[in-house]
This record gives sequence, C-alpha cells and structure tokens, in this order.
Amino acid sequence: RAAAAQPRFGPVARWSAIGPYRLLAALAADPVDDPATRALLGPAHRELARTAEVFLDCAGQAGRAAAALGIHRQTLYYRLARVEQLTGLDLDEGEDRLLLHMALKAARLT
Repeated sequence: RAAAAQPRFGPVARWSAIGPYRLLAALAADPVDDPATRALLGPAHRELARTAEVFLDCAGQAGRAAAALGIHRQTLYYRLARVEQLTGLDLDEGEDRLLLHMALKAARLT
C-alpha cells in the first residue's frame, strides 16, 4: 500500500524505507474517517488537501511550499486559511498539524 501511495518508493517498497507509512499502515487497515479532516479529504477539496500536504511536507516553510506548488506565497496563505476554516484545526498548533499530516498520509493508503 505504501508503494502505491508514494511513487518515490518504486513498485515494491522495503518496510525499512517507508518511514511514517510503517506506523500508518500498522495503525489502521480501514480508511481514516476523522471528523476534523473529513471534508478536506473529499473530492471537492483536492487542491486544498494537496496544498496542506505540501506545506506540512516542507516543515511549514511557506517559501518552500509555495515554490513546490508553483504558487505565490499569498495564495498559499489564503489556501491554508481555507484549510483551517474547513477543518477547524489551527496550523500553529503542533498536534493539529500532526493530525492533519497523518490524515493526509493515511488517506493515500486507501
């Protein structure tokens, strides 16, 4: 499932090389249905979900995330504000960022 979720792992992934997906795969075989992230993970908000995931993958560095997404930094901030409105999560809070990041990664496994 991790290899299918993340193309950089190649067609066959080694357990030792899949990082956080080891934990996510072990935690739940069923799709994640967290009430805070449910709406964001729906088809209507794919771009917002992608924006949030790239931002979190870039360790919250707005400049890096905006460059990776090919958007202006202000557009990134606007999208992140929409993510916060949609989820009720505060991206300034570590536990909220962790929840969102884990939900986004776990959604890839389904």
